[in-house]
Amino acid sequence: MDIKQYLDSTYLKTAEQANLSEEKNTEVVRNCIQEAIDNNFKLIMIRPDKVVLAKEMIQKFNSKVTIGTVIDFPEGDGTLESKLEEAAQAVENGVDDLDFVVNYKAFKNGALDEVKKQVIECTKFGLKHNKIVKWIIEVAALDNHQIVQLSALIKNVVIANCSEKDYEKVFVKSSTGFYKTPEGMPNGATVPTIKLMLENSFPLPVKAAGGVRTYEEAVEMVQLGVKRIGTSAAKAIANGEISNSEY
Repeated sequence: MDIKQYLDSTYLKTAEQANLSEEKNTEVVRNCIQEAIDNNFKLIMIRPDKVVLAKEMIQKFNSKVTIGTVIDFPEGDGTLESKLEEAAQAVENGVDDLDFVVNYKAFKNGALDEVKKQVIECTKFGLKHNKIVKWIIEVAALDNHQIVQLSALIKNVVIANCSEKDYEKVFVKSSTGFYKTPEGMPNGATVPTIKLMLENSFPLPVKAAGGVRTYEEAVEMVQLGVKRIGTSAAKAIANGEISNSEY
């Protein structure tokens, strides 16, 4: 299996989070972009302020690697207006995929109309600009019943408001990788949670993000039905190595 075309190679730490200077952190990002280009990964997933850099490098090397970024990351509790404003800037900068963090806190508090409104408007915005849209539901913050409900909510909103030909462009995605879980519990994709997402988001595709660290785990996810895998260990996975990456 050519696992590379499933891999969204990911680096989302700010300089502060990485305990690096801005200059050093930008160098890490630059190296990650170059690694994605050299290995022909599907996509490089970076913070919004690094999209222009990625675009320049990819064009320079005439690469087919696509560019993704995160919107309202990692909390997802921004307003609809702030989500759209951030997405618009990313589109202007040349992004291909927009990975929105759903307002899972509002969802858990029962504010379903607010969540639906954001999903409708942000999805329509992305599709209007011919972008791939992904909705990060933050599975580690949800119980199984909530994973089922939120996956189904996104699916139902998209089916009700979008054309059938666009379903394949709107993903349900597991995790930010930044959610703090108690006692070292998984904060990313696990087989049980991915199965719940696949069962309840169909016909929308699923992206497994976080926790996939080996080639075998990546293949297992693909065999389950996952269409994309978000990982900071893309090179190790592609080379059949084991990574100790936290995402």
